[in-house]
Amino acid sequence: MPKLVIVESPTKARTIRSFLPADYEVQASMGHVRDLPESAADIPEEVKDQEWSRLGVNVHANFEPLYVIPKDKRKVVKELKEALKKADELILATDEDREGESISWHLQQVLQPKVPTRRMVFHEITREAIQEALQNCREVNEQLVRAQETRRILDRLVGYTLSPLLWKKIGPKLSAGRVQSVAVKLLVDRERERRAFKKAFYWDLRAELQSKGAGSATVFPAELVSLGGKRLASGHDFDPSTGQLIAGREVVLLDQAQAESLRERLVGKVWVVSSVEERPSIRKPAPPFTTSTLQQEANRKLRLSAQQTMRIAQKLYEEGYITYMRTDSVHLSEQAIRAARACVEAMYGREYLSPEPRQYTTTTKGAQEAHEAIRPAGSEFRLPSQTPLTGQELALYDLIWKRTVASQMAEARQTHTVVLITVDEAVFRASGKRIDFPGFFRAYVEGSDDPEAALEDQEVHLPLLQVGEQVDCLRLEPVVHETQPPPRYTEASLVKVLEKEGIGRPSTYATILSTIQSRGYVRLMGSALVPTYTAFAVTELLEKYFPNLVNVHFTAEMEQTLDDIASGQAEWLPYLRHFFLGEQGLEGQVKARELEIDPNLARSIHLENLPAKIGIGPYGPYVVVETEAGEVRANLPEDIPPADLTLEHIEELIRRKQEGPKPIAFHPETQEPIYVIPQGPYGPYVQLGEISEENQKPKRVSLPKGLKPEDVTPEIALGLLSLPRTLGEHPKSGKKVQAGIGRFGPYVACDGEFRSLPPDENVLTISLERALELLAQPKKSRSRASAKPLGELGSHPEDGKPVTLHDGPYGLYVKHGKVNASLPKDLSPAAVTLEMALELLAEKEGKGQAKASRPAAAKRAKKAEAAPQKQQSHPTLLEAVSKARA
Repeated sequence: MPKLVIVESPTKARTIRSFLPADYEVQASMGHVRDLPESAADIPEEVKDQEWSRLGVNVHANFEPLYVIPKDKRKVVKELKEALKKADELILATDEDREGESISWHLQQVLQPKVPTRRMVFHEITREAIQEALQNCREVNEQLVRAQETRRILDRLVGYTLSPLLWKKIGPKLSAGRVQSVAVKLLVDRERERRAFKKAFYWDLRAELQSKGAGSATVFPAELVSLGGKRLASGHDFDPSTGQLIAGREVVLLDQAQAESLRERLVGKVWVVSSVEERPSIRKPAPPFTTSTLQQEANRKLRLSAQQTMRIAQKLYEEGYITYMRTDSVHLSEQAIRAARACVEAMYGREYLSPEPRQYTTTTKGAQEAHEAIRPAGSEFRLPSQTPLTGQELALYDLIWKRTVASQMAEARQTHTVVLITVDEAVFRASGKRIDFPGFFRAYVEGSDDPEAALEDQEVHLPLLQVGEQVDCLRLEPVVHETQPPPRYTEASLVKVLEKEGIGRPSTYATILSTIQSRGYVRLMGSALVPTYTAFAVTELLEKYFPNLVNVHFTAEMEQTLDDIASGQAEWLPYLRHFFLGEQGLEGQVKARELEIDPNLARSIHLENLPAKIGIGPYGPYVVVETEAGEVRANLPEDIPPADLTLEHIEELIRRKQEGPKPIAFHPETQEPIYVIPQGPYGPYVQLGEISEENQKPKRVSLPKGLKPEDVTPEIALGLLSLPRTLGEHPKSGKKVQAGIGRFGPYVACDGEFRSLPPDENVLTISLERALELLAQPKKSRSRASAKPLGELGSHPEDGKPVTLHDGPYGLYVKHGKVNASLPKDLSPAAVTLEMALELLAEKEGKGQAKASRPAAAKRAKKAEAAPQKQQSHPTLLEAVSKARA
């Protein structure tokens, strides 16, 4: 009889199968086969009437979880049971972390094997590692399982208890989370710091000097560093949180007039070298990658999101290219060190090897060092150029290879040169740097894509100067500097802080970053994570009523407790009881706060130094100002971050609201005014005429995708208002062929037959011939299911079917089978990852099952929120704008 091996994914199964004897059968569980219910439809009938069933945890019966097999997993479970009937042994080979341990435990509980069962763990998928793991199987670790169960229950209690409160007090579709809410607070706090920051200006002088040494003269820069024996103020002398000079600093602070006066005084004076100092230094290579540092460096160097990095790393691991990618450890095995040192010697020479094998120690708070660092798999590292990998997979493998090999290379040796030049009472400084031996720089420079280029960039050459030598001043200019507010977090810098503070675990960061974006708490400005006004409202509510849950230290202590449960140093049940049912437990707090919290106040936001009321409404953020005529309310544009919102912005928004839209033209036939309305329930539109008793519903036409309100000319507005326009007659039927804009965007129509225009077609300029071509094509369903995908994100872990990305009438969405899920409107197609898609699809599937019970008001709110997403890029229409202006 065969031996049954169960892993999580089909890819992992295919790779492992080739390393096992012929009598081993490998099957995939497609992730978890059991979990807490995600929707009301998942709850068994026998407990649906129990109040605790919506939580999926019976908090009054020792926090017993209600585990169910989701519908889409029943087929998988059935197949596994059938395979187990034919086996004489069961080997559970899921990942070696807590999540993998939990999956193995659930498989045991569901399959109820009557044959011997063993747990097999490994940190890389190579023949050697698999065969060694097969000889060293163990039992399922109950402590790890209990820690993972406790984490899952904690997350469910926080999310399912606080999220409904947010829906009632602020708005629908919001969520709170044990780690997610802390991450959002970090972003909000940074935005508050930026808002409180006040710019300061300081001046110095920059000189262009030339040596008089033998041979060709060398020109080099120098900057003013002291005046009259006092150090000149620099950026380090200003408080990073306020932007102002730190009290008590004994420095010279120049303004523009003083800097210009000093320049005039120094021009023509003698410049003499007063000091030359050389300081040798060494740089050691960075440790091999952990989950967190891989996410950070891939974001900096490869512009990959945390989700993309983990998806690619998962595939590289499952295909046997790298070791396990969820690890806090920087430790390398002896095998890995030998492989890395062999690469160094073969590629760079023995002189580039570190004298002794180098090991690293993890210093991150709460790190778990059960695994190795992330490195190329095997006892010999495959060169990136020798693999069949391409694209992002090759780039990430190359990054991991370089970092691992560099860790065993010699230190880089550098010499820093500092030259002081005195003129009158002023002292200028010139700095140089020479790389004496590049060492590990040859393979890898942290934060740089090209180590060779980085070597050149790091060197700054100065001429050979002697004390007492005179130099010529070719140019002397005053230079102004302004203090900069604390930078907004990027994915890389946020991950770094989360790890440093011990908040969550690196394996969860990708999901957290995806969630806070999909929930509308964050939007991207370039690579910066900008908290939205909704994020401010939610954070302010949690800070006021549930301060512990957004306290960095409290959350880190929770992580430590989970680690203690995993190691057997803490009991899970007393901890859960204290957290949820204790005197200050979450359940009691939520019930008490629900009566205290005023929804109107909860939807209001406090922004420092802004005498106006900011609130969250069904169509987004808005501002309210008291005027002589009463309150005036105006919508806040999404592109003004909270830190950048000024009184001038608000005055302009209120002025526009009070004045109302100004006509951009008048209709040549009716003389009615034509308006461009930048914000409406369904996005911007043009309107013919004013609303009055006689004209209660003036004609309105939505702007096509990508056309901005400010780009609408009178010609374009008239064209849009003339829609639908007749292009001519159909040559066969004689019926009118028309072009217009409807619910699903631009179209052409004839005799009841409609065809949507492709993105590269312009409704204002499409010809009769092109319209006939489109009408002759087979009719496609209006459903999203028929839309041609923009690309395939990967296979769904549960059934192996493709998860695809589409562009629909209301924006981007992802699709799996018959389930579609909309993506955040600020997200670009390149930023969409498989993990993000899977999370949104799972959420949508759960909502779809409970849709019949959803209140009508919630349906209307959902529809109103989805409608503005119709606006997307439309290059040909922008070309039409340019032509019209010309």
